[in-house]
Amino acid sequence: MTRPVRLPTGHRWLVVDVETSGLRSSTHRVLSVAALALREDGSVERELVTLLNPGCDPGPVHIHNLTPQRLAGAPRFEEVAKDLLELLDGRTLVAHNASFDYGFLDAEIRRAGMTMPTRQRLCTLALSRRLEIDVPNHKLSTLAAHWKVRQNRAHDAYDDALVLTEVFAHSASLAESLRLPLPVVGCADRRAVYPDRIPRVESPWRNPGRLDPGTGLVQGMKLVISGSTDVPRLALAARLAAAGLDVMNSVSRQTSVVVCNDPHSSSAKARRAVADGIPVLTESQLGEMLQHVMPGEPKAAATPSEGRKYRPPETVASEKPWHGRRVLIVGGSHSDSVLMRSRIVQLGAKPSVNLSAGVTDVLVLDGGELDPRMDRVSARQLPLLTATDVNTALDPAAPRDEVPQVEAVASLEPIRPQWVAPLLARGEVIDLPPQTTSLTVNASWRAHVEGDAFDVDVVALLFGEDGRVGCDEDFLFYNSPTSADGTVELSCDGSSEQGVRIELTALHSDYQCVSVSAAIGGDRTFGELGPISVTVDAPDHTIATFVLDAGTTERTMHFAEIYRRAGRWRLRAVGQGYEYDLATLATEYGVMVDD
Repeated sequence: MTRPVRLPTGHRWLVVDVETSGLRSSTHRVLSVAALALREDGSVERELVTLLNPGCDPGPVHIHNLTPQRLAGAPRFEEVAKDLLELLDGRTLVAHNASFDYGFLDAEIRRAGMTMPTRQRLCTLALSRRLEIDVPNHKLSTLAAHWKVRQNRAHDAYDDALVLTEVFAHSASLAESLRLPLPVVGCADRRAVYPDRIPRVESPWRNPGRLDPGTGLVQGMKLVISGSTDVPRLALAARLAAAGLDVMNSVSRQTSVVVCNDPHSSSAKARRAVADGIPVLTESQLGEMLQHVMPGEPKAAATPSEGRKYRPPETVASEKPWHGRRVLIVGGSHSDSVLMRSRIVQLGAKPSVNLSAGVTDVLVLDGGELDPRMDRVSARQLPLLTATDVNTALDPAAPRDEVPQVEAVASLEPIRPQWVAPLLARGEVIDLPPQTTSLTVNASWRAHVEGDAFDVDVVALLFGEDGRVGCDEDFLFYNSPTSADGTVELSCDGSSEQGVRIELTALHSDYQCVSVSAAIGGDRTFGELGPISVTVDAPDHTIATFVLDAGTTERTMHFAEIYRRAGRWRLRAVGQGYEYDLATLATEYGVMVDD
């Protein structure tokens, strides 16, 4: 550490960074690991830093520079696992995108026949988002530049861990000054499960429907393999894909045929096929039919979008007078707060859900002067607004309401954030920038202290043309967080921050829409939770942001939709809620939910 610091008490912190051969912990391996156990002053008490020989291809060498030659003499993971477990035991893991690092370490430790001892983790990416630091993105290199931390070798596990130690110290100190709880989450509460699946290959043919034994196989048919096979499953799937067939991982109403060597199989896939009247073939029968696959009907080419074109952020946002402001509302009833937030959005300002570093103004409604955060507001000399200020800004000619005035603590013009994204209204739709290849839909809400957090689950539903899921695997939730091909993935790295990553260019053409939704556990509602802040982020910048706060008695809510329209991707800010639970939400869109 280059500066004296004091880390938050109540935890024994362990900063971790791993470099890996790929993105999926079920199939890829850890190539290097750096684990730094920290004292309260931020200095390193103990450390474990080593390269690892994964026994496989190291993957993207152009990123991590770990060639097979460099790794050849390194120890295997199981050789260092015992020492690593001693460091992890009893400590709270800190990492940037912590679910990634935790997931890889957990997978490696399981392969070594051991159990991950870590019970809690903190993601510095989630912490940075919670603080609303004025940066274009929340990459580690960007945060290092913001905090003036020297970074010598990006994607080197040891250097990244050292940089992250300083970034964490500065971020945690700022959170403490704002009295924002740290986004510490329990590891066992949301254990990611990544089953091995057949990789999906894009089929250029339309699905002709169920198998007709008289006609035989037709290119574009959707096949599902169930149970053991004579030919290795992945090799069989590759052969089917090469023949123009679409190999799926689970049975749906769109399935053309199920391949199963055991006609009396009790597998869920076989049972569902029989119940739905889907033909079942043995591997031998399939082999005979593969010799005469009929040509399919090509999918229609997409046409250019005729919708409203994407406009750069500065064009959209600069039209409104309060562009760049972030306003925190304190006090007032639920209905008063909802009304004021809608008017703040009309003015071009973003309502903030927390007293973060990005807040520029505070709107004080009835009783707001008693909010426990007001002493922090005074300490930061943030300008105070009244409802009259908002109403007058909307319509300067209107008579001023008889509303008690709150004296501002400072007359200084607030500092406007440098990085401001377009602010959408509920129901608004925009075209995504044509160059967008991937994005993350991030949802956040007011941070509560540990032990008092709401049990919120962000989920994703992958819809076909009919607005329903094709199979159960198209419903992503905390225990099944990744789509079959890895193009859509959930992240849960904060007590009030969750997101959905979408690889748009790799998303299968069967999927016309990704709906990002959420459900609240127990008897609590979105009215109790309060406003939801949603940002849609490309890797280097925020595409758009919006705040949803119309919830009252709803227990589930659709946040956003990313959907195709005439060959282009579009974003809709939804905000539609329902009083039923998560299971009902899933079944409404075609998911079969076990009792």
